[in-house]
Amino acid sequence: MNSHSKIPRGFTLLEMLVVMGILAIVFSIVFTSFKTVKSQASSVVCTGKLRDIGVALNSYSGDNGLKFPIMEGARESREDDVPVMDTVLKEYLPDEFAFQCPADHEKIFEKTGSSYFWNSLINGQMIGNMDLLGITSNETGIPIASDKENFHKSVGDEVNILYADGHVDKQLQFVVDR
Repeated sequence: MNSHSKIPRGFTLLEMLVVMGILAIVFSIVFTSFKTVKSQASSVVCTGKLRDIGVALNSYSGDNGLKFPIMEGARESREDDVPVMDTVLKEYLPDEFAFQCPADHEKIFEKTGSSYFWNSLINGQMIGNMDLLGITSNETGIPIASDKENFHKSVGDEVNILYADGHVDKQLQFVVDR
């Protein structure tokens, strides 16, 4: 046998450390990206749930003389016997989880029955003839429900807000009548 024949050799310790370092960097980038995408998806699902609540409010008002319901803004506990979104609108939505924001990691839904807050300043008002702090003719500027907390701050979003015209935005926007 020839003493100069090439014998395959394995990786050196340095080469293995370099490969492991590169894999660790790639993994951290992928993990961070996945976490961001997951948070953004939660914000989108939350927006959709607020839109569904808007549709439920329209159905409720159609059954009740085109008036918004009279509800408390929120309650401290599910055991509190007060009219709130998750009790008044429950027959207009598929299940109780319609009131749970997927980014509600503070367990507000579990404690109170809803991740969302109702603007009680519009209680009992007629749709199309609303008045909120002088905003009377432009329903795009009248907020009716929102996240109870800033559940979406990890993706830079503000609190999701449902407006009387049915759109959801991530910032509070008052449109004043002229």
